[in-house]
Amino acid sequence: MSVLSAALPDFPWDLLEPAKARAAAHPDGIVDLSVGTPVDPVPPVIRQALADASDAPGYPLTAGTPALRAAIAGWMARAGNATGELGVLPTIGSKEMVAWLPTLLGVGAGDKVVIPLVCYPTYEVGVRLAGATAVRSDSLTAVGPDSRVRMIWINSPSNPTGKVLPVEHLRKVVSWARERGVIVVSDECYLSLGWEKQPVSVLDDEVTGGDYTGVLAVHSLSKRSNLAGYRAGFVGGDPALVRELLAVRKHAGMIVPAPVQAAMIAALGDEDHVTAQRARYSARRDQLRAALTGAGFEISHSEAGLYLWSTRGEDSWKTVDWLADRGILAAPGAFYGPAAEQHVRIALTATDERVAAAVARLA
Repeated sequence: MSVLSAALPDFPWDLLEPAKARAAAHPDGIVDLSVGTPVDPVPPVIRQALADASDAPGYPLTAGTPALRAAIAGWMARAGNATGELGVLPTIGSKEMVAWLPTLLGVGAGDKVVIPLVCYPTYEVGVRLAGATAVRSDSLTAVGPDSRVRMIWINSPSNPTGKVLPVEHLRKVVSWARERGVIVVSDECYLSLGWEKQPVSVLDDEVTGGDYTGVLAVHSLSKRSNLAGYRAGFVGGDPALVRELLAVRKHAGMIVPAPVQAAMIAALGDEDHVTAQRARYSARRDQLRAALTGAGFEISHSEAGLYLWSTRGEDSWKTVDWLADRGILAAPGAFYGPAAEQHVRIALTATDERVAAAVARLA
């Protein structure tokens, strides 16, 4: 029997357990800044929508209700400046879409998928699940005229670096891909969290001109709306590609629960809670950034998103241990690719009290 898991790397956070135990031994407890999991409450307007839709005995629609599809398209037009005719589809969070998208689009053995040089580990996992080969590159010139490239992942704002890709770069990627019949997929889960630069969607009219052929954008409500526990995400873009995804997902039972679909409508229709959450993250970011630089760290990129991409100019695991001795847990850059081995990712997703504790310890 061929064991699929054997083709996958070790689950990164399992490797972090020794450092986590070390940090947890601190007299004042651990400050876990290793994972970007929200800690603030789910906004009341969303919780109420979920409760109101909880009497849902029938099967939900894989395509999403008409109201949800309209809410997704409307939000992408407002937030992403995507004013053309979009195909949209709700997903069970965004991680499952990242992991299964190459497979769902028919990528397989002998094919190649380009992923960022430094990136979220699940891009590579998804490529391996499909039986294809991942190519790490931020330069399409370096990829060359390889006919085996079927798909390109881009991520802006980046996890883990917080780097924002400008319109000109996005336009070049889309143009390059269209000349070769390659699909472009942009992970935009942090689009609402720009700090020093304003993130731009790959579906923006300035990038595509309203023509979404061969282009998809993946989004999540986990970060902007504190809905990681709801598993609420969506994809939008090329209507033909979205129809293909829907056709396969209907067979596979990849369906967002009906109450969650109702909660998503509420979340996409309300920006007040997003503004409030941004203010919380901004305050935590300012405090952590000042504390880290005061402790001798250099912050790279980190123009947007929920992380401070930080370095002491040493192996990332050594920095993880240095922080763990102070009761702080961070994610080593080694999780995100060979080019990231001297950085650590510091998340902003901790309570104000725990952030204050980290600041005091760094001082």
